[in-house]
Amino acid sequence: MRLSLPRQDLTRLLTAVTKVVETRNNIPILGNVLLSVEDGQFSARATDLDIEVATSIPVLDATNGSTTVNAKLLADIAKKAGGDVSLDLDGDTLTVKSGRSRFRLATLPVDDFPSFAAGGFDVEFDVDLASLVAPTQFAISTEETRYYLNGVYFHTAEGRLAAVATDGHRLSRHYGDPRDHFEGVILPRKLVSILPKGNVRVSLSNTKVRIHTSNGADGDTTITSKLIDGTFPDYQRVIPTSNGKIVLADRKALATAVERVSTVATERGRAVKLEIAPGQIALSVRGDAEATDSIETDYSGEPIEIGFNAAYLTELLANLSGDTVRIALNDAGSPTIFTGGDDDVLVVLMPMRV
Repeated sequence: MRLSLPRQDLTRLLTAVTKVVETRNNIPILGNVLLSVEDGQFSARATDLDIEVATSIPVLDATNGSTTVNAKLLADIAKKAGGDVSLDLDGDTLTVKSGRSRFRLATLPVDDFPSFAAGGFDVEFDVDLASLVAPTQFAISTEETRYYLNGVYFHTAEGRLAAVATDGHRLSRHYGDPRDHFEGVILPRKLVSILPKGNVRVSLSNTKVRIHTSNGADGDTTITSKLIDGTFPDYQRVIPTSNGKIVLADRKALATAVERVSTVATERGRAVKLEIAPGQIALSVRGDAEATDSIETDYSGEPIEIGFNAAYLTELLANLSGDTVRIALNDAGSPTIFTGGDDDVLVVLMPMRV
């Protein structure tokens, strides 16, 4: 295998695939990237056994061949290269040259690299998946015992694409474009974090998902991932349907006030109390010190006091859009619904005692 290509092309190729390479690996081959040249296409592939990323670009000056080399090391070399980069495989050594710089890297056999056969898929369609799941990511659970919450539930609801994530304390749902029904799947957290932006081709089976994107002359990228094998809870049951007390407030003003009063909180899970009355919301946090603040609001109902985890409230406000946040409440002990400028994003937050 031998080829030469611009530094930025090699960097872009390696950046795409090394996102799945773990820093520490008990299996040495999983720290490597599989490089290959065939018929004028230079491809790179990496995997952690749960997710595989493969990307390719056209090259002119190249001879066919393949090898595996330390992914992070080659990526670092490419980023620091001064110009065009050449790769030349001689036996079990890959020589990397750029200008006057030369590196000789050890390789591992191609046959040792894990095969990630995707198999067949049941349904395929195009969608901007990254945008669909983006407003839900903050609510993904990190509790490993409830592994089925460690991702985003991707499905159809009310005839539309839907993405939902919850950790039991908060829930975020985002509706997308109309779509025929398909069996819902749970996309793992790591996959969600590396989704390419823009429209992609999504292929689904009951065990795997494949995401393909074409960048024209810049090449193609394919991500294949296992799905979380579990049953997502019936989240519709926890979305209130009779929260009749409606509060309208400036989203950024509320977020800023929460952040200010949270300065005195001694722990991340500290509650912020909202005293909602006609015309204003008074906020307070009490711990070793006390802080209060207030903002104007559009509300004309009976006064209500309710507490929320300050960090959760800050995160959900950051993931809503528009200037105004709409807060739908029932009472101090019931789940509260938050929506922003995009009505397709809905967040449910459980209250805390204060």
